[in-house]
Amino acid sequence: MPALVAGLLVFFTSAAVLVIEILAARLLAPFVGETLQTYTAIIGTILAGIAMGSWLGGKVADRVDPRVTLGPTIMAGGALALATVPIVTLFGQGLGAGVSRGGPGTTIVLAFIGFFLPATVLTAVTPMVIKVRLSSLDETGRVVGRLSALGTAGAIAGTFVTGFLLVAAFPTRPIFLGVGGILLFSGLVVHLSLGVRREQPIAGILILGLLGTGATSLITSPCEIESAYYCAQVIDGLEPCDGRTLYLDTLRHSCVHPDDPMRLDFSYTQILSDVLASVAPGDSAIDVLHIGGGGFTMPRHVEAARPGSTNLVLELDPALVEIAEDELGLETGPGLRVDVGDARTALSQQPDDTYDVVIGDAFGGLAVPWHLTTREVTEQVQRTLRPDGLYAINLIDNPPLGFARAEAATLREVFADVAVIAPRDRLAGLDGGNFILVGSDTAVPVEAITASNAERGDDDQIITGAEVDAFTEGARVLTDDYAPVDQLLTPY
Repeated sequence: MPALVAGLLVFFTSAAVLVIEILAARLLAPFVGETLQTYTAIIGTILAGIAMGSWLGGKVADRVDPRVTLGPTIMAGGALALATVPIVTLFGQGLGAGVSRGGPGTTIVLAFIGFFLPATVLTAVTPMVIKVRLSSLDETGRVVGRLSALGTAGAIAGTFVTGFLLVAAFPTRPIFLGVGGILLFSGLVVHLSLGVRREQPIAGILILGLLGTGATSLITSPCEIESAYYCAQVIDGLEPCDGRTLYLDTLRHSCVHPDDPMRLDFSYTQILSDVLASVAPGDSAIDVLHIGGGGFTMPRHVEAARPGSTNLVLELDPALVEIAEDELGLETGPGLRVDVGDARTALSQQPDDTYDVVIGDAFGGLAVPWHLTTREVTEQVQRTLRPDGLYAINLIDNPPLGFARAEAATLREVFADVAVIAPRDRLAGLDGGNFILVGSDTAVPVEAITASNAERGDDDQIITGAEVDAFTEGARVLTDDYAPVDQLLTPY
């Protein structure tokens, strides 16, 4: 086998493994969310496959002439890549919501089912190619070193091309079809070019590849729109929302009424409206910075309820802006602007003493992205607020409330006064759900928030002062150096 061909085979099969690894998060997200645990399960599974493939590939190469096995192995890797999408979809839908509530163990199982075999088989190609290229022991170091370097280079190329180009340009399924098809064809060409006359299970591998191709093409995607960040769906009339529900991965993000932005169905948005009502009387105009857009419920509500207000929304995903404009009634203009990009970066560019309210409502799965929870980012929020401004952040937590307590402790580290708002049982650690944390350098207007809450007929509890001290007792402040948000949400 020519050195160029050997190098290309190692380069592209190694690249294919990393393409699968990068895409794995997008495949798993609709079923288990996209969290640190998801990425950990994927990375661990792929590394296990690489280790197993290196061992088995070398073992097979010593026992069987690799010219016999090389082509079929590449083809098998392609066929398994083509089967990955239907396998993950089948098991993800079969396990359903149980997976998303099952913790890290079920995420690992789904990752292993979907990605271990393709990674193992494709990695086995490298030791087989090495054995084909070795003609004497005198050149072992040179051959192994060169092909190992090319394999690493392929992995790097697969990572960058997928992360920066393919995911932005194509949905996940066509990429799997392309990678699997190229591997299947390349393996067949290699097998025929090596002139092996021994019977091989080529027909069976081709049938598996064709079945995987058909299943990937025909199986229903759980995503209405697949962006670089989310699997998004807009569903009409999904109880308890009689408007349009925006789902991102496994989380129900927003209930939107495109023709009536005044309506707020979800309890956390109603509490946020109570906080807004305490800032200025009636329909007075205010300046609001929104960290996270999602369904753009709150920016549209502020614009409708308080004419003349300014709303700046920091939204990471441009696809969500398009969805909101096409399906959720978003109309941007002087009073409602959207800055697309990472909120942490955009926040640092905001002027001092500019906003009456900053609303934190950004999520990646169930968790607020960790870099938007720390003391450092909270200090940036404080800098942008006027002296009597309010920072209201929405978060989700479940008993024992590790994240809610840590985030409240973080706000207390920065602001002079902090309040925590939620139903009584939730604050007592008996139930889970949304919490609204409010920070201010003046006294949080508890009476005004309570009055607005009661006027709506609600009875959420607001704790401040010593009660917040008790709520945060023992909780560690989150910093850029320490912010294990996913682990606090899912204690082991």
